[in-house]
Amino acid sequence: MEFGNLSIKLWPPTQSTRQNLVERMTKNLVTPSIWSRKYGLLSQKEAEEDAKKLEAAAFVVANQQFEKESDGDGSSAIQLYAKESSRLMIEVIKRGPVMKPEKEPNVLDKIKESDGTAFDISGNPRTVIGADDAEKLLKFLAEPGNKYTKICFSNTSFGRDAALVAEPILLSLKDQLTEVDLSDFVAGRQEEEALEVMKIFSLALEGSKLRYLDLSNNALGEKGIRTFEALLKSQHNLEELYLMNDGISEEAAVAVCELIPSTDKLKVLQFHNNMTGDEGAIAISKLVKSSPLLEDFRCSSTRIGSEGGVALAQALEICTHMKKLDLRDNMFGVDVGLALSKTLLAFSDLCEIYLSYLNLEDEGSIALANALKDSAPSLEILDMAGNDITAKAASVLASCIASKQFLSKLNLGENELKDAGAILIAKALEDGHGQLSEVDMNTNMIRRAGARCLAQAVVSKPGLKLLNINGNYISDEGIDEVKDVFKSSPSVLGPVDENDPEGEEYDEEDEELGGEHEELEFKLKGLEIKHEE
Repeated sequence: MEFGNLSIKLWPPTQSTRQNLVERMTKNLVTPSIWSRKYGLLSQKEAEEDAKKLEAAAFVVANQQFEKESDGDGSSAIQLYAKESSRLMIEVIKRGPVMKPEKEPNVLDKIKESDGTAFDISGNPRTVIGADDAEKLLKFLAEPGNKYTKICFSNTSFGRDAALVAEPILLSLKDQLTEVDLSDFVAGRQEEEALEVMKIFSLALEGSKLRYLDLSNNALGEKGIRTFEALLKSQHNLEELYLMNDGISEEAAVAVCELIPSTDKLKVLQFHNNMTGDEGAIAISKLVKSSPLLEDFRCSSTRIGSEGGVALAQALEICTHMKKLDLRDNMFGVDVGLALSKTLLAFSDLCEIYLSYLNLEDEGSIALANALKDSAPSLEILDMAGNDITAKAASVLASCIASKQFLSKLNLGENELKDAGAILIAKALEDGHGQLSEVDMNTNMIRRAGARCLAQAVVSKPGLKLLNINGNYISDEGIDEVKDVFKSSPSVLGPVDENDPEGEEYDEEDEELGGEHEELEFKLKGLEIKHEE
């Protein structure tokens, strides 16, 4: 593909992309499914080995295709790579495991050590259990006089027969339980059976006085949420509620709000990776409005746009005790950034904020940076990656960053800060910031001058573990200079294998702001950076 003078090749994939595919294939190979019930489930070790072989085979086939069409952009090779990987993975799933286990698996190995109050069967590997296994696993819970107040059944797939074994045990325990983790406890089950299992658990735990409830990773949807009606309606003391990766649609979000009787004690609410959308966000905002004690709110990767984002931002105004706010990977836009900036002014206890991939652009980012500068004195993590932020917003961002002396992690990756912005950010990090451990400025069109300034600004920080400047336009000489800065601690400098020393040219105005001139320092004179005392 060509855009002006810029030519983009999609093939070959980077090493990190290939490794990510291996990891995804491994996860699929060890996840229970209708096929694994028929052919058997691979062990983690066998899945990892198979995934590496499958990816390598798919790469060879796709590379051969690319070599036949070497004048192309590689799109056909990428498509073949994905298709071939998928085909080979299905073959392995249908083949089933071939490696002999090192020892006969014992379901009791899943039980984790306990202090006598917490009972946890979430140990690896993920296990599909029936009645016999359930009796072996849960016999300790059935002992009279036990003092268990916390149970975790995560990573263990209960069938109908196993749930019926658990039912009387849970009934006998529910008055003493305060924490229940039922995340990922019906994996691989058909919908009808999964819903029946959920209902058995819900009725058994109805009336318990829980402070902590995790129903994540169960593909609940509205049906699943309403199947837990008995349990949810009886909860008046919840402090932590987790509904991540649950298929929480608009209707499911409405159901959550209908079924939970009170959230005035809620401190943690997490909705990561759902399909909530704007209407669902509006429903969740009602839950947030009735949760004045909320300290940790996560609503990331939930397909929320401007309307829902503004509703959430306004609802959060009541949550003045907020310590951790995660809204990553939504379709918010500038208007949500402006609305959220007003809300942040009340967050004096905020320690972590994740605002990456929200389409904030310069206007929204500037508003948020100004708000954070005037609030959150103890901010430790600031993540604003992937927001189309340019050098125009850099001076405001730098001023905010300079005031955050407790900052440990800063992520401004995948923006367009260029040298001019990078130098301003580097200047802001020079003084103080003794707790800084990670700075991510990848994919920002940074060149030699910006890279050098960033390296020199952070290299002496005592706790620094990573400077990521990969995916930029740093010359070979610039890379050598940065490596020389980190010659005493080379492991701190992240990989630079995706850096493009021949990256696209800046226009005239950008060259003036970001070129490699000695007088660049004079550009910093107009920047007022105040450090908190």
